[in-house]
Amino acid sequence: MGKTTIKKRSYSSLITDLASLIEQGRKTVVRYVNTALVTTYWFIGRRIVEYEQGGKERAEYGDVLLERLAKDLSKKFRKGFGRENLRLMRQFYLTYQSPKISQTVSGKLDKENSETMSRNSKTALAIRCYPERFALSWSHYRLLLRFDEP
Repeated sequence: MGKTTIKKRSYSSLITDLASLIEQGRKTVVRYVNTALVTTYWFIGRRIVEYEQGGKERAEYGDVLLERLAKDLSKKFRKGFGRENLRLMRQFYLTYQSPKISQTVSGKLDKENSETMSRNSKTALAIRCYPERFALSWSHYRLLLRFDEP
């Protein structure tokens, strides 16, 4: 009878420990996914500003461009890429632009790989390597972007 009580207590502890591990793992996954999304949005904003708009803060055709991008991206990915969200991604990059991401990613790559690696691969590496760059969720950054100086 004593063994049954010990087994129940041990089993109960095991269940508690496993539940804790599962919860911690899920929270970690959510944090990483959120950080990857926010970093991706930063890069989308960067691409819109630097590549589509020639580095200008606002091109004359910016609204038309955002409408077209919103239409095409929403067709492919459905939610999350409307004109307003793309405008916020552009503003997010402009507000939080820093050479830190690009320079540190380049620093992590050896020169030969850096020269031959595509821009998309560098972006993917940056998204994986810098989870500490953006610690807040996208909804928090959207709120901060309402203010002049976040």
